[in-house]
Amino acid sequence: MSALLDSLASSLDVMAVRDAAGLGPVRRAALDDALRDGLPHSRVEAWKYTPLRALERRSFLPVDAVPALADTTFDDTVLAGIPAPRAVFVNGRFDAGRSDLSGLPDGVSLRPLSEVLRGDDTRASNFLARRFERPDEVFAKVNAALADEGVVLGAEAGVRGETAIHLVFVGVPAEGERAWHLRHRIELKAGAQLRVVEHQLSAGDHRHLCNSLMHVHLGRDARLLHGRVQDESTGATLLHRTDAVLARDAEYRRLDLELGAALSRHELNVTLQGDNARLHANGVLLADGRRHLDTRLGIDHAVRDSSCELTWRGIGADRGRAVFHGGILIREGADGTNAKLSNKNLLLSEGAEIDTQPVLVIHADEVQAAHGATVGQLDPTAMFYLRSRGVPAEQARALLTAAFCRETLSVIEDAAMRDAIGVRLDASLARSVAAAMAAA
Repeated sequence: MSALLDSLASSLDVMAVRDAAGLGPVRRAALDDALRDGLPHSRVEAWKYTPLRALERRSFLPVDAVPALADTTFDDTVLAGIPAPRAVFVNGRFDAGRSDLSGLPDGVSLRPLSEVLRGDDTRASNFLARRFERPDEVFAKVNAALADEGVVLGAEAGVRGETAIHLVFVGVPAEGERAWHLRHRIELKAGAQLRVVEHQLSAGDHRHLCNSLMHVHLGRDARLLHGRVQDESTGATLLHRTDAVLARDAEYRRLDLELGAALSRHELNVTLQGDNARLHANGVLLADGRRHLDTRLGIDHAVRDSSCELTWRGIGADRGRAVFHGGILIREGADGTNAKLSNKNLLLSEGAEIDTQPVLVIHADEVQAAHGATVGQLDPTAMFYLRSRGVPAEQARALLTAAFCRETLSVIEDAAMRDAIGVRLDASLARSVAAAMAAA
């Protein structure tokens, strides 16, 4: 057994909610499966480009309570600009003092998973009993065994939420290297509409591990606008997975900005299960410094007349590495499917690396499907144009890089939400360009 799995496994016996909602046997079975399978190696196709050798030698301690922090330092640097309603989690623990759930629309409920597990309604935590069968789903199995906190967000049929709901996950320094496991569920019933922004941020340098899994269920004609900003500490390790299921006429629009962490892997799996279900998912991978960013899309068109549009941009700078896998499956009988994938990438430094793998698997006849991927450098003609008009080199590179990435923001139709997310993207791009220029 690896040191990593050994240290994580020891957490189950000291979990306060191990047996809550009758989940004790399910948790133990999931952990046994994970220990039996072990960590995936580079010969496993889905993990070929994700380096786990260093991670498997590390050990982590569980998180016991919300760390004590000076309110002024924490709020000024992290929560500023994130309005209510917001749910705040510090090192994997719900922080009621910094959360503010006022302003939730009628018909919308938001509860921390820890509260759900302490309640009497075992049906509310049924999603925790899901089994993961594939040998390479080790971190999902570990999550099934150890998740004791997260967000349970639901909207009743017909609810129209116009205000964005913010889910804030903050990593802070603590004694020793810590690991936490979060499990989330977002469920919109028929005709409901919500706007959600996930923030994965840091309040100081740390080397903790966050293993999170989110379930998204959109009922008939439901609509979810979902933004996610990952800007964690340069030493953090993030393993994130989103599993979404869309019913008939549902629409899921999301934006992922991968801007931080040392190692970040996100698996976005979406099943378009109802006729005329629509997915529009964009993202940016900013791999600077020595960070490794890995995103895997698994889009499953299970029925006819569904559509997906995927626009992803990658930036490689310094010695960073970005990995993108865009997988689209069109099943037999899914006629009328319209699927589009675009992945364009820029290399700003000689030492950076970008690996991209667009994949289309089609088992139906009457479909429209296209994918494309490019890896290149900034257009020298455009650079010359800006430089000839007096724009300094660093500013010119920053302008062109920002223009290259900002196309992805169009998926966010809410102007205020889009601008707030864009500010973080611009700041990260400016940092990356400056570092690349200094190293050149």
